[in-house]
Parts: sequence; structure tokens; C-alpha cells
Amino acid sequence: MTALNAATVGIVEPISPLPTLAPAPPSLDVESREWLQDLHAKDATRDEAITRLHALLLRAARFEVARRRPALPHLRGDELEDIATEAADDALMSVLRRLDDFRGASRFTTWAYKFALLEAAVKLRKRSWQGREVPLEPASWSLFSSAGLEPDAEAEQSELLRTLQSAIAEVLTPHQRRVLVALALNDVPIDVLAERLNTNRGALYKTVHDARRKLRNHLQGRGLALDIWLEEKR
Repeated sequence: MTALNAATVGIVEPISPLPTLAPAPPSLDVESREWLQDLHAKDATRDEAITRLHALLLRAARFEVARRRPALPHLRGDELEDIATEAADDALMSVLRRLDDFRGASRFTTWAYKFALLEAAVKLRKRSWQGREVPLEPASWSLFSSAGLEPDAEAEQSELLRTLQSAIAEVLTPHQRRVLVALALNDVPIDVLAERLNTNRGALYKTVHDARRKLRNHLQGRGLALDIWLEEKR
């Protein structure tokens, strides 16, 4: 086939192997195809599809809010409903912006549902931290400690923690230190921290990645390691 094509078009140079093609995306199921057709329509069909999609996303957001409600006893029913509605609204905008990203790996409704779950979770985390101070200094180093160690192991651990504390104070920039301490030590949700620092998740992930790399190199240069804590987490 290749030789025939080359002779036909008069190519005399050696022909490079064809690049390996990525697997074709799975064919869409009927329901997903209908959703996309309706949402891309130019008439009232699109408006009707958007209304149906918003109702779906609102159900998803309410489900996530109800699932997390026991951890947020201070929120009233009307507040939770407002959060669910806001989450559904924002999820709808995200889905409509990303229609071309849908590849059919799952049903369209399953794919869209996840947007609402994420938005609801993010908004609930932010609400739970509303009015609370974001701790940017270590509350405790006890999460690194292991109880019941032999004296020599305990001494080694103490040396490691002292070195780590010094490295965080001396090796990292003030911004890297604040971000790493807030996220890794004080369990501040990344969405909350992004909002408080007027930045975004991607920038914070990059900051944490750079900070961990600095600390890892610093510790390894001294023959120490704290890989469990320094590994990437999201």
C-alpha cells in the first residue's frame, strides 16, 4: 500500500514510518449524542436542554451537600440550598464551556454530574472556613512523630524534625513557607487558601511542588529523608 502510493505521487525519497495514532475515542451512546446535539442547537431546543441540564446538576449538588451536611452542623437548611443552587449554576457554566472536551469515556450525564459534585464540595469547604483565620504557621509537628520508638530511632527522628523545621524557615521563600505550612501541616483546603491569597489552585500546586523539591534536596544533602511527607499529594 505504501509503495503503491509513493509510486503514484512520484515520491522517490525514503518514506518515514507513519506515526502511531492515538486510540479513537469510544463511540457515543445515543443519550449522550442527543445531549450534545441539543446543547449545540441554535433554537429553543438548546434552551430546553440547558434547563434539563441545570435540573440534573442541581440534584447532584443537593446530593453532595446532603452527604457533607453532618460535618457542617452550623449551616441551616436555607444556606445549604443556596450553596447547592450556586454550585449547580457554576457547574452549568463549566459544562457548557467544556462541551468540546467530552470524549465519551462515560455517559454525558455522568461526566456533567461530576462538575456539580466538585463545585458543591469546593463551596462547602469555603463556607466552613468563612470567618476563620487561615493558619500559616505550624500548629504542631506531632504528625511526623512516631510513638514507641527505640532511643536511637527517636534521636534520629528528632534530628530529622529539627533539620526539617530549620529548612522550612531558611530554605523556602516566605510565600513557599506559608503555602506549604497551610496545606501540608494545617490542612487548609486548597480552594480556601487560593481565595485568601487571591491566586488559583494551579499556582499553589506549583508552589508546593517547588517547596517540596527544595526541602527534599536539602535533606538528601544531609543524608536525611522524609519522602512520605514530601511526596506529591493532591
